Amino acid sequence: METGFFHAVYFYPRENAEPGDADALITGCRRWLTNIPTVTYFQVGKPAGTPRDVVDNDYLVGLLVGYADTAGHDVYQDHPDHLQFIEENKRYWSRVRVFDTTL
Repeated sequence: METGFFHAVYFYPRENAEPGDADALITGCRRWLTNIPTVTYFQVGKPAGTPRDVVDNDYLVGLLVGYADTAGHDVYQDHPDHLQFIEENKRYWSRVRVFDTTL
């Protein structure tokens, strides 16, 4: 039985990344994504720089968002604030990797 849903997003830097890109992207995440009604958990940050071969430290910003269930995630995906976040911040990344997990 599903008891939760976590959406982990990793934004990779653009080719000509500037020093303030990570902070600008973090600000955009906080501005646009925290008030979406179905969000129950929200954290955003930079790579920890863990020095292990199995750790990917090449991303710019990591985002972890939780919802009560898959339906909450689905609402988030189509929410106007999420779409506005993408439109205003896509200039900061070259690609995005997403890992969705149900609990």
